[in-house]
Amino acid sequence: MKKFRLLFLLIAVVFSCENDDDITPAQDPLVIAEFRPNLSELNLFTGNLADLNISSRAFKYELNSQLFTDYAHKQRLIALPENTTMQYDGDGLPIFPDNTVIAKTFYYNLDERDLTVGRNIIETRVLIKINGEWQTGNYKWNTEQTEATLDLNGSTVPVTWIDNAGETNTVNYKIPSNTDCFTCHHSYDDITPIGPKLRNLNFNVNGSNQLDDIINNQNLTGLSSSTEVSAIVNWEDSSASLENRARSYFDINCAHCHIPGGHCELESTLNLAYETSLEDSNIVARKFSISFRISDYNEGFSMPLIGTSIIHTEAVDLLQEYLDTL
Repeated sequence: MKKFRLLFLLIAVVFSCENDDDITPAQDPLVIAEFRPNLSELNLFTGNLADLNISSRAFKYELNSQLFTDYAHKQRLIALPENTTMQYDGDGLPIFPDNTVIAKTFYYNLDERDLTVGRNIIETRVLIKINGEWQTGNYKWNTEQTEATLDLNGSTVPVTWIDNAGETNTVNYKIPSNTDCFTCHHSYDDITPIGPKLRNLNFNVNGSNQLDDIINNQNLTGLSSSTEVSAIVNWEDSSASLENRARSYFDINCAHCHIPGGHCELESTLNLAYETSLEDSNIVARKFSISFRISDYNEGFSMPLIGTSIIHTEAVDLLQEYLDTL
């Protein structure tokens, strides 16, 4: 009898080993498309929260030209509901399905010369599409870097880091309130994402075209190839023309307010969208005002109006060079 039991166990073990490939790996929990009190409750990350390991239910994306936020680094992700995709709708924003979650986490490396020293995560900004409308919420990270809690009122956080030159930098980083989020993210009366326009996703990341990867991973339908979409230039790319670099910077940093339906529509004649012609942008007529308001930081007057607390020196140099040609 013992021999039969042993033989049975042996057969079971062999059968199990031969069928390892058929075992379905455990999946990460579904992303929660709700503004819960704690960031961890949304299931956007797995493991230790501070490691920012993105859930398999979401995907990371990069922008070819990025918004300036006092030199903070950013990690961006999109989580689509199960069995859904984004739909192609031209070179701008795709159509996102309901219950899409877009998150952007802001952090500073403590020492840019040695990333093993660690980082200081400040906030995670979240957009959720609920019943056809986008809603905003900000999660502020605690000093222990173990959790981030929903905070709609905004706050100021002193931040210090060492840059690549070995110099110590300090800023009073401003976490926006929900009202601030609406200021930048509204188009007419509706909240809308800003960054993930297809033209700003259309570039190579780690050796392959990011937009093609998004298509091939079945996260975007209605489009077969990145070649069907225009591409915005990286404003830091010195091989691109001065005009394209400047217009690219205006587009990602200024155009969300300076377009029809934007916050500054009634206060300014500027239309700084990348696709707007120079003549229609009114940049030439307003170049002295632009130069004046980007060259010095004065809260409530400098441009951008909110979202920064210092001058973006490298960009000011670029924009001033461009304005001087007009």
